[in-house]
Amino acid sequence: MNEGRYTPQPGEPQIWFSSMKSLSEVLSDNNMRLLKMIEENQPETLKDLATLSGRQTSNLSRTLKTMERYGIVELCKQNRSVRPVVKASAFNIQYAI
Repeated sequence: MNEGRYTPQPGEPQIWFSSMKSLSEVLSDNNMRLLKMIEENQPETLKDLATLSGRQTSNLSRTLKTMERYGIVELCKQNRSVRPVVKASAFNIQYAI
């Protein structure tokens, strides 16, 4: 701790949300279930994940791209497909007004 501010350790992820609304959208219950599904099943492609989750590939792609911008997942391009990989699955949320 430094003057009331948390100093992240090296290698520790840092994700900043502009509002509680954006936090709740990105870390929604559905998206947390999606992260767990990716971790447990390690799908090789977005199509595989769509089959597992029952969601449309275009919807998953949009959701995962948003999560990738925050460093929560990585979308690894392999030939002509994309493999989702979870980079962060546990979150310590700090909020100050």
